[in-house]
Amino acid sequence: MTVGIVGLGLIGGSLAKTFKFRTDYTVLGTDCDEMTIKRAGLIYAIDGTLSNDNLKECEYLFLALYPKACIKYLEQNVKFISKNTIVIDCCGVKQAVCNEGFKLAKKHGFTFVGGHPMAGTQFSGFTSATHTMFTGASMVLVPEHNNDIKFMARLRDLFLLLGFKNVTFSTAQKHDEIIAFTSQLAHVVSNAYVKSPTAKSHQGYSAGSYKDLTRVAHLNPKMWADLFLKNSDHLIFEIDNIITELTKYKDALSDGNSELLQQLLKEGSELKDEIDKK
Repeated sequence: MTVGIVGLGLIGGSLAKTFKFRTDYTVLGTDCDEMTIKRAGLIYAIDGTLSNDNLKECEYLFLALYPKACIKYLEQNVKFISKNTIVIDCCGVKQAVCNEGFKLAKKHGFTFVGGHPMAGTQFSGFTSATHTMFTGASMVLVPEHNNDIKFMARLRDLFLLLGFKNVTFSTAQKHDEIIAFTSQLAHVVSNAYVKSPTAKSHQGYSAGSYKDLTRVAHLNPKMWADLFLKNSDHLIFEIDNIITELTKYKDALSDGNSELLQQLLKEGSELKDEIDKK
């Protein structure tokens, strides 16, 4: 079996390394940086360079690119994609990508599936990619139709083979609604949190709480801005909600209202316990 990977950064590079470590599949890869392709070949993360000449050989084609680049790649190379190929993108938003991906797939006869591997680090690039990146992680998949059980089982088995613990099937809208809370809001809050003037004096005073909250403050601005803007409605909703909640704590502090502050803290603590039990 042959898989193609477009984009050999953190996610695409990790996919390549994982396929080579866990399977006997032939892996073809390409990247906008020629040195990255050569580096991937030197360490046997790929078996060869993906090109228009061998694109039709791929049973699976992974697009590990920014959303705009993902659609652009499909538009420019769609005539080289086999009707037997399953194309899976790895973007952090799904509506903007799937809407176009499904249209192109329907028009040209291949299969497109939206995908979002729920894994990563604050670092980027092929050198940060690992064959353990997806071990124990969740994979969210957005097929155009959720009624082909055999096809969905095939996809599930593929990602379990790569080390993912959970494979979740979703719609593009539901994915974007939830990801605005579980991922995008966390990055916004973390990035804003370190802008406190106190942050520069944290050395010697910080421990686990600081590290947990600031880990994703370090990010790729171009990529995350693109993801935020393509999911702005859902992300604005989550930002508005957390501002509303934070205002309640601020008002309780301003009023010296210990009873209200304790109630707010209790509610959050109990809700965390309830959520974790699900």
